[in-house]
Amino acid sequence: RLLLQEARESIEAARNYRRELEQRLRGLHQARKQIRESATLTRDVLEQHFNDLKGTLKKLLDERLLSLLQEVDAIEQESIKPLDECQKLIEHGVSTADELLREGESAVHGDVGQQNEKLCSFTKKALHIQLDSLPEVPSLVDVPCLSAQLDDCLLTILRNQIFRHGTVASRPPVQLEEFVEKPGGILVRWCKVDDDFIPQDYRLQYRKSTASHFEDVYVGSETEFIVLHIDPNVDYQFRVCARGDGRQEWSPWSIPQIGRTTLVPHEWTPGLEGYSLSSRRNIALRNDSQSCGVLYSKAPTYFCGQTLTFRQVLSGIETVGQPDRRDSLGVCVEQQNGYDSLQRDKAVCISTNGAVFVNGKEMTNQLPAVTSGSTVTFDMEVVHLGPSSNEGGNCKLRVTISSNNREVVFDWVLDQCCVSLYFGCSFSYPGWKVLVF
Repeated sequence: RLLLQEARESIEAARNYRRELEQRLRGLHQARKQIRESATLTRDVLEQHFNDLKGTLKKLLDERLLSLLQEVDAIEQESIKPLDECQKLIEHGVSTADELLREGESAVHGDVGQQNEKLCSFTKKALHIQLDSLPEVPSLVDVPCLSAQLDDCLLTILRNQIFRHGTVASRPPVQLEEFVEKPGGILVRWCKVDDDFIPQDYRLQYRKSTASHFEDVYVGSETEFIVLHIDPNVDYQFRVCARGDGRQEWSPWSIPQIGRTTLVPHEWTPGLEGYSLSSRRNIALRNDSQSCGVLYSKAPTYFCGQTLTFRQVLSGIETVGQPDRRDSLGVCVEQQNGYDSLQRDKAVCISTNGAVFVNGKEMTNQLPAVTSGSTVTFDMEVVHLGPSSNEGGNCKLRVTISSNNREVVFDWVLDQCCVSLYFGCSFSYPGWKVLVF
């Protein structure tokens, strides 16, 4: 039996050993695949880049050559024009002199009876032509002599620049670090892995795994970003790069990684008069309607342990209306129609003036007023369950509400434990525009 037990243990150890070896073999295959795929991509990028450079350089050289040739043509035409005019003048003079010679010879050798008359006419004509007046021909030193000045140092400069242009990096200075699921979104975090690299900006891109091209989703100095409008249970690829301090070019991309969220996006309930919703129903705008009431979430999609954030798409609550003490942003156990605020039982909320209400009662602690650019977050965790909580026992939730770098923490006691909660808002005056995620 002892030998049999030892044999079984050896067999199990062999299985585990084989399993570990197979796992390492898969790791080697993945590493080899990553090297080959990244090398192929790098070759394609280099070839495309230098082909583009050659095309652009040829175009620029052709344009410069054409410009210089046009300049030669212009100088040539401008310099030849007075010479052509002088040539015409001289040719006309030659023609006149030939005619005068023929007339003079005819007068000298002509009939004696008409000789005096012809000689008199010839002499007058010769005096009128001014045979001592000759057009001036420019000397060669005064005539343009075109030449091309080509500085050979350009080739040296280009050669040095080309030999220094481009690098091949095997390790990007920034890598993706963490993906955190959010309702209808993913919080992406990244970190610097090269101690010698000083980043100035980061650039985050993503794409659906079925898409062919990445698109920019964030450029800035932060090392995390919440990517919204993410379809749940769909794989997305992410990559990040950085730009060094004082540099214009971006670093190599990080290794692409897959992130996904299983949490459905938060949505406001459509159809409530007084509020206009975006196409994705995550942005609510208080319109000019006189109707008032609480706008609730479509479903109880907020769970304890998550962070619920109210914010305008770009910079918090972008367009603020006139504040009112009955305004509210918060969460509740259930939808209750007939109220114009969440300042009621089974709800916690913050008013636009910063007052915090728990079950309709105002707390002594107060947060800063909600203004343009504000972000309000709710965090909750279960700290105590009473007996038989699923059937109506007590439930205590630790609630943290944050606004403008300040927060209040308190315990919210409910008569029953809630697996999920609704969120809601109410504004008395138009102009408030809120994004929830």
